[in-house]
Amino acid sequence: MMPKIVFLDTNTLGNDVHEELQRFKNLGDVIYYDSTTANEITDKVKNAEIIVTNKVVITKEIMASCSQLKLIVVTATGTNNVDLTAAKELEIVVKNAVNYSSESVAQQTFAMLLSLMNGIHTYDSRVKSGQYSEGTSFTWIGNSFSEIAGKRFGIIGLGNIGTRVAEIATAFGAEVIYYSTSGISRNEKYKLVDKEELFSTSDIISIHSPLNDKTANFVGEEEFKLMPTSSILINTGRGGIVNESDLANALNTNEIAGAAVDVFAVEPIQENNPLLSIDVPGKILLSPHVAWASKEARKKLLEITYANIKEVNQS
Repeated sequence: MMPKIVFLDTNTLGNDVHEELQRFKNLGDVIYYDSTTANEITDKVKNAEIIVTNKVVITKEIMASCSQLKLIVVTATGTNNVDLTAAKELEIVVKNAVNYSSESVAQQTFAMLLSLMNGIHTYDSRVKSGQYSEGTSFTWIGNSFSEIAGKRFGIIGLGNIGTRVAEIATAFGAEVIYYSTSGISRNEKYKLVDKEELFSTSDIISIHSPLNDKTANFVGEEEFKLMPTSSILINTGRGGIVNESDLANALNTNEIAGAAVDVFAVEPIQENNPLLSIDVPGKILLSPHVAWASKEARKKLLEITYANIKEVNQS
C-alpha cells in the first residue's frame, strides 16, 4: 500500500515546479497544500506517514498525534522548524536538503552587492526620467561607484555557499578573508581571521553562516562601530544573525555606507521593521528571502527531497 505523503506549504517552492511536484505521486498517495497555519496542521497530517515541510513548524505534539508518521522531510537545509529531540524519541526520521542553492545564493549576493555599489537603480532612473537626455555631457557620473577589485572581502561562514562567494570575489580581484563561527579552519586558500580583524578591516562583509546560539545577534552595535565608514554589509544568510535595529542605526549615523539584506528576523518582514525606514533609502537594498530560489536550485531541492523519501520508503 502506498504511503500517504502530505506537503504542507508548496507555495514556498514557487508556481513553476508543477511537474517536479507531481512526480512525487510515484512514491505514494500525495496531498498538496499551498500553505498551512498552526491550527490546521494536526488535522492535515493526522493520517500521514510522511510530512514534507519547508517552514511549517512540526512540534512534539503534532508528531505524537500522527500514529503512522515515520518521516519528516524538510525542503530546506535548516531543520529548526522540527523538534529533533522529539523526533528521535518517537523514532521518526528527519531528512533535510543540503548544497542545492550555493550557485543561487552566491549569484544573488553579487547581484545585490553590484546593484548597491554601482547605483544601478539611480542610473536607470536618470536615463528613463529624461534627465540624462536634458544634459550637455555624454555621461552622468552622479555619485560614481567603486570597484570590488582591490577591496578586502570578509566572509562569515565558509561552507559551500561561502566558498562559492569567495571564489567569485577572488575573480573580481578582491582579497578574501573569513571568520569561522564554528572555530574550524575551512579552506587554506583564504585567510582565517578573528572577529575583530574581520569587522575592522573588511570593505565588504558577506554573511553565509547558519543561525544558532553562536550566531544569533552576531552582528550588532559593537561590530558596526568597528567597521570602516565606507564598508558594506550583505546578509543572505539568516535574519537573526544581524540586529536589525543596530543595522538601521549604523546606516542612519553613517557608521557604514550600505547594506544588502535578503533575510529578516521575522518573515515576511514586519511593517514596523526599522530597515524599511532608513533616512536615506538608497543605502539599503532589500529582497524577500529569495536568494536561495533560482529555478535550478528549486528543481535540485525537489530532486533531493524525492531521493530522501525514496530512500526511506525502500528501507
